This record gives sequence, structure tokens and C-alpha cells, in this order.
Amino acid sequence: MKRRNFLKYTSAGVLIPSLAGGIGAKAFGLSPLTSALFNVPENDKVVVLIYLAGGNDGLNTVVPLDQLSKLNNVRPHVIMPESSLLRLEGTQVALHPAMKGFKNLFEEDRLQIIQSVGYPNQNYSHFRSTDIWMSGSDADTLVNSGLPGRYLNYEFPNYPVEYPNTEMPDPLAIELGWNSSLLFQGPSASMGMVINNADDFYGLVGGEVEPAPDTNAGDKIEYVRLIAQQSQVYGQVIKEAAARVPSQGTYPETDLSQQLKIVAKLIAGGLKTKLFLVTLGGFDTHEGQVMQGDNTKGVHAELLKTLSDGVEAFMKDCDGLGVSDKVMGLTFSEFGRRIISNASKGTDHGAAAPQFLFGNFVNSTVLGVNPDIPSNANYESNLDMQFDFRQVYASIFEKWLCVNSSDTTGIILKNMETLPITNYDVCSSTSTHEINQLAGKSMLHISPNPVSSFTNINFESDGTPVVIRLFDIQGRQLGELLRGSFPMGKHNFDWNASSLPSGNYFIRITGAKFDQSKKLIKI
Repeated sequence: MKRRNFLKYTSAGVLIPSLAGGIGAKAFGLSPLTSALFNVPENDKVVVLIYLAGGNDGLNTVVPLDQLSKLNNVRPHVIMPESSLLRLEGTQVALHPAMKGFKNLFEEDRLQIIQSVGYPNQNYSHFRSTDIWMSGSDADTLVNSGLPGRYLNYEFPNYPVEYPNTEMPDPLAIELGWNSSLLFQGPSASMGMVINNADDFYGLVGGEVEPAPDTNAGDKIEYVRLIAQQSQVYGQVIKEAAARVPSQGTYPETDLSQQLKIVAKLIAGGLKTKLFLVTLGGFDTHEGQVMQGDNTKGVHAELLKTLSDGVEAFMKDCDGLGVSDKVMGLTFSEFGRRIISNASKGTDHGAAAPQFLFGNFVNSTVLGVNPDIPSNANYESNLDMQFDFRQVYASIFEKWLCVNSSDTTGIILKNMETLPITNYDVCSSTSTHEINQLAGKSMLHISPNPVSSFTNINFESDGTPVVIRLFDIQGRQLGELLRGSFPMGKHNFDWNASSLPSGNYFIRITGAKFDQSKKLIKI
């Protein structure tokens, strides 16, 4: 019996309290019925994103075995011998020989491979393509919010006013190894907390957080002070969560593994944080991708070993800590590499590439077909996209985080077909979504919404000047609806939206000590 099936049928549940005799929900299999029976919040789930910075070479990561003869012809400088590859049983693909950890996860039914993921009209700039992957925009459109950030704004619409609170005392998202990326940026505020590296984390856990500056330099400083004060409180809850996990499993001594170790500690420590981002850099392998004389070794091999071993250690640690059922992870990179190799034993910026999903409830298979390698491939040749990366996000939102399908389009900014990423339905009738909607304090309410013509905008003033503005989904200001000083308390006004084209928008209220956006749907 495979280890995954053994866990599925015999281990004590971690999504609900254990029953008499140590039998948990997983002994029955997770289903809407069992989740409802035991009142399990369906949104007690976490997503761990691993950014492979630089553009990963997908063809040397997941090798299409039926295309090997063609690959030998078009990328002789980097292709590996067939005998060295790690074949995945029941598939037509093999993994790079450095990825033994991922092979183990696949054999445990805890790894999914999605072939040829990308987006239409590929951009080959690191900066622009990274923005596209993080914002979920089209290649010709600029969007100033992150795709996961919009999910967090949907789930916690009152953030950051009166956060943290009883319903959500913890950071909504945490980034490690990246300096405030676009990924967790919401329509008006960053939805995440940044821990630059493992040293900063352990410094935070062991020391005091520097207090917010006591200065009065205008409205913007007041808002910055609010966020700084939230960070202080979040620092304390992180320290408390870390203290609940005095021991963990063994990890490799790599930066990625140490980032993942922190994530496992915080999940096991009880943080309600929904999203985590960790980063592994170095994938821009224009030269020296492989070692002279041995294409199975080199920079790319070391990176893939770091990724594979780190994720395997993370999942083993989560098993030991009893939280692996709560976790789904995915990798992403701004683009793949060209089909042909170059004379510097490297590869250049390309288009589509495979993505990995990992976790106890992923549908452990290979989605899609092997890419077709043209026998006459040249420098302009690229892999065709099979799946839009936004389909992967839509699938995670709906099938793991249990977002209503009617709401997903507003987060993704277009309608995307979902993929079979889970091995069965993990969503139930119980949900934390309604609780999260009420967390914090709402300074703005729009009714009716969706709106066809007139709508009433209710807002709350703290006695200081406020401005209410309209933005499109790209973050561009379209107009100012109201500006002025109002007595402390609730106020409202009617607004005619008849001339506004159909689509999704944000109405944003800004005061001296708050900044909040609410979604508007024009029909």
C-alpha cells in the first residue's frame, strides 16, 4: 500500500479532533458529510507558494520521455542521458535525477505535475513577466494588485481597519525571502507581512519589535503608524506561535529549507495565516546550467535538489507536527526556457513550463500531455501553452480554499476553467468565510451591489477629512466621488453609476487613520 493511502485510511485526523480510541476524521475520509458532521471550518487551509526566481528550465525538470530523441538533437548542450532520469510510474515523463524528493512525493500520491503552464503573448522580461504572474494580468495590461492579494481582500474585505481582531488575530499572509512583492498587494493596502530572511525571523522570535515612531507628520504618517502598530502585534503572535513548536523534523541546510521550516513552525503553532510565500533564486541559467562533462550536475541540478529535498522535508515535518492535511503548495516561475540550448551550456528565456502542486489532497497525476518538440526547432521556438496559470489559481481558490465559483471571476479578473487539482471534494457546507467578512470594521458599504444605475454609498467618518474615489481593476483612478470633513459617525449619499461600463471596480475610502477598498460590480 502506498504511504498516501496508508495515511488516508489509518491515521488520526488533524482537521478535526480525534474521536474515542484515537480515530480521527481521516479514518473516514474527508467529505462534505464528515466535515459538516464534525463542524470543521472548511477554510482552515493554507497555501504555500514557492517562487523559482529567474525562469526555470521545464524541459530539464520534467522530461517528456517520448520526445527524448528530438531533445537530444535540439538541446545537446544540456540534455541528460535517459538512464539517469527518474521515471514516474504510469506516466510518460521523468524527473531530473536531482529530484528524488519529488519522486518520493509522487509515489506517495502527494505531488501533481501540470504540463506547459503559461499565459498568452509571453513577455520575456523578468520584471514584466513576474508582474504578470503575480498580478494575474493579461500580457498587455497593468494591474497594481496581486492575484492572491485580491483573494485576501475578498476574504477579509475590512482589512486593515481594526486588525488584528478576535476573528483574525494573525497576519493574513507572510512573505519570507522577498521584499514586499506585488503578490499580496490588495486594491488599497498590502495584505501581507514581510520577514526578509530566517535570521530576521529568529531575531523577531527572540527579541523585541521596534516600536512605531512617535511623530506627527501628517495623514500618511498616521496610516503608516497604524500598519507599524499592527506589525508589532503580529510580531508578538508570531513569537507565541513559534514558542508552541519547540522541536521539528530535520531539514537540509539551505535557505529555502530554512524558510519552509519557519512556515511549518508557524502553521503548527496555530497561526490562521492563509498564504505563505518563499523564494528560491538562481534559475536564470543562460550559461553554466550544467557541468562540463556531466549534464546531470551543475547549477540547475543543485537548484532542483534544493527545491525537491526542501519540499520533501517540509511535508515530512508537517506530518510529524500533525498539520500536513492543512497544506497545499505550488511552485511558479516567471517563464520557462527556450527549447534549444545555447553554446554556453545554458538556456535562454522561454515561455511555458511545468508547475508542481504538493499536499496530501492533491490529485497525484500529470495533467496535460507532453509538449511536442519540433525536429527543426530554432532560437524562436517555444513550448506552446496548454494551461493558463490563472486556471491553476482559480482551481486552488475554488477547490482548496473553497471560494464560491461565482466569486472567482472577480478575483481572477476573467473567467477561467478549473482543473482537477484535488483527489476528491475537500469543501463542505461549513465555512469561515462569513466570519471573515465581518472581521475588523467596515468603513464603507455599497448597496445595491451589483449596481445598474443608482447605488447608495454608506461610509463612516472618524471626524477627520475623508475622500472616496473610484478605481478600475488596473488600479487607475477613474474619479472622485466625495471629499470633505464630516462629523464622527455614519453618513451616506446616492451615486449614479449609469455611465460606468459593465465590469469590476473598487471604491476606496481614505481617511487620516484608515484606508479601505470595497469591490463594485457594474451590470
